[in-house]
Amino acid sequence: MSHILILGGTTEARRLAADLAARAGVRVTTSLAGRVARPGAVDGDVRIGGFGGAEGLAAWLREHRVDALVDATHPFAASITANAAHAAAATGVPAVVLRRPGWRPGPGDRWHEAASLAEAAALLPGLGHRVLLTTGRLGLAAFAHLTGLHFVVRSVEPPEPPMPPDTEVLLARGPFTEADETELLRERRIDVVVTKDSGGEATAAKLIAARTLGLPVVVVRRPPLPDGVTAVPDVAGALEWLRLARG
Repeated sequence: MSHILILGGTTEARRLAADLAARAGVRVTTSLAGRVARPGAVDGDVRIGGFGGAEGLAAWLREHRVDALVDATHPFAASITANAAHAAAATGVPAVVLRRPGWRPGPGDRWHEAASLAEAAALLPGLGHRVLLTTGRLGLAAFAHLTGLHFVVRSVEPPEPPMPPDTEVLLARGPFTEADETELLRERRIDVVVTKDSGGEATAAKLIAARTLGLPVVVVRRPPLPDGVTAVPDVAGALEWLRLARG
């Protein structure tokens, strides 16, 4: 029986686990970081919590006789992806990164790209005064020094301080429709949106709503993948890679 380890937490990870768990001769384990209280059902075996860095992950791969590793974490989980690459190289376990394609601006978009949350924060005073911040519950410290701006912070879990002094927290889980996002932007009188380039359809509706309303959007670029890793854009690509890796 082949043992596949998925580093999960994304929609793609859940879809991949469901496909693999239904196949004969395959054991699938999904590892979740444990940062979300209710992550949703996942097919196959599930483990919660970190491994203890690259060395800890390598030890787990050996101990549990993993035949292939799929890193299907969030595109901004740079440290986990780096650890997975190091662990795979150290153990000789075949590994692939499943990364959904990033977003691309279209006609009418008013995008301002930033290399980091700090760079995104520096752009805001010149773009608007009422900000929809959808960069997740971590990293708000980059915006904590901004006064004179009203922030609506949307995240699945309560955000961690420090936060900007004028902050309204909105707990919500996608996917969101374009109508939902348009209503939110109008109700909260948002005049600038900040997001990470997560890609995918679950949270893309805010970009369409912002385009329709003519609002500027600050998009934080993804961190680069480690050198030498293999990447696929979707579940079908991961399944094909696993087929070839398993011979």
